[in-house]
Amino acid sequence: MKMHQEYAYGAAIEAIPKLPLSLPWMTHIAVSLVSHFTDYIMRRSDGTVNRSLIRLLDLKSPRIISPIPNVSSTDLILDPTRNLWFRIFSPSFASSFDKPLPVIFFIHGGGFTFLSPDSLGYDIFCRRLARKLPAIVISVNYRLCPEYRFPSQYDDAFDVLKYVDEHPWELPPEADLGRCFLAGDSAGGNIIHHVAVRACRSTFEVVRIRGMISIQPFFGGEERTAAEIQMPVAPIVSVEKTDWCWKAFLPKGEDRDHWAVNVSGPNAVEVAGLEEFPAVLLFVAGFDPLRDWQKRYYEWLKRSGKEADLVEYPNTIHGFHMFPDLPESAQIFSEITDFVALKAKAR
Repeated sequence: MKMHQEYAYGAAIEAIPKLPLSLPWMTHIAVSLVSHFTDYIMRRSDGTVNRSLIRLLDLKSPRIISPIPNVSSTDLILDPTRNLWFRIFSPSFASSFDKPLPVIFFIHGGGFTFLSPDSLGYDIFCRRLARKLPAIVISVNYRLCPEYRFPSQYDDAFDVLKYVDEHPWELPPEADLGRCFLAGDSAGGNIIHHVAVRACRSTFEVVRIRGMISIQPFFGGEERTAAEIQMPVAPIVSVEKTDWCWKAFLPKGEDRDHWAVNVSGPNAVEVAGLEEFPAVLLFVAGFDPLRDWQKRYYEWLKRSGKEADLVEYPNTIHGFHMFPDLPESAQIFSEITDFVALKAKAR
């Protein structure tokens, strides 16, 4: 596993990739469309979103149709009043293993504002994850901003974790809840950090969290980092967009140094005293304006005495794992597989 050495913030600007970004043409088209629609069409200047248009453009994958061979899925509704549900992905060959499979609780990204477990891209990613590890994957739906602000997203994700702990028979018989992992990308990476903190302060009957897989987590702060200054507009992510998302997410009157946003900043909720806080595998990309916040998170975890490994892909973008044409989207599964295998053995 490729690990990160200590990051020198004084050299932050020099660390920004100098080579022009090169993307396969199909990926370039997809990235351009996503960026254009989320930057200029779906979001409004008054802080609202065009949900009707989002529903039209957000391609869905029904649970009964699998775009990935040998993976089945089912949806379980917890609370229809808040649209709280999750999709369970199970490799069809799970019963052939001589021991149960680890369980991955996956929280999707989208700036707390877009997408869901049945969005086609996330459905495909979770099916690939279930098949390649292999594992039982639980992909969580949560309430979205700006209609539902902080802490709705944290509440929903944590409630799914507690529900599974209290209703283990609802999962496939191959699921080993003694070997659970929290995983999330972008906003989902933010959510799993805060869920892990809550979990450390709670009691579980059967769920044991062995590790956390954080893919380009969405953190921020009032300061402008070197990466944000050098890359104010990048594929998928722009500084203007992240500012908008934080404003839609936070309680009115709060700024980006709120502890939910700047997790390692002046108002941080300390994790040093949380003995059960899980080991973290953190992924960072070179062409991601959020990269400095992610590296600060890594260094803060290390200073707090927590186990953290950082994997850097210097020549790719935010959300790279969602684009199969990018080589890093295949490499990430190898890194995750090694991490899960290692931590699943730990006692």
